[in-house]
Amino acid sequence: MHHIKPIITMGNGKKRAGKGFSPGEIKQAGLNRAEARKLCVPVDFKRKTSHEENINTLKSHKEKAPVAAKPKAPAEKTVESKKKSKS
Repeated sequence: MHHIKPIITMGNGKKRAGKGFSPGEIKQAGLNRAEARKLCVPVDFKRKTSHEENINTLKSHKEKAPVAAKPKAPAEKTVESKKKSKS
């Protein structure tokens, strides 16, 4: 998985890569903290602004990311199989 960076606007109007996405951008993209962590999305809790460009970046990254399958629960052993294993 490649790392994605947000685009932030500096005081002079120029744009540069930021440290992480703001919590507002994550929420507006339809993610929560746990999902952002699973997708390796950096979060900068000091940022308060939300930029539409960053929200669109998060949405496209979310769609491209592989969906992790839920791990299957181990099959429970039946009483008969426990008796056979002891013999």
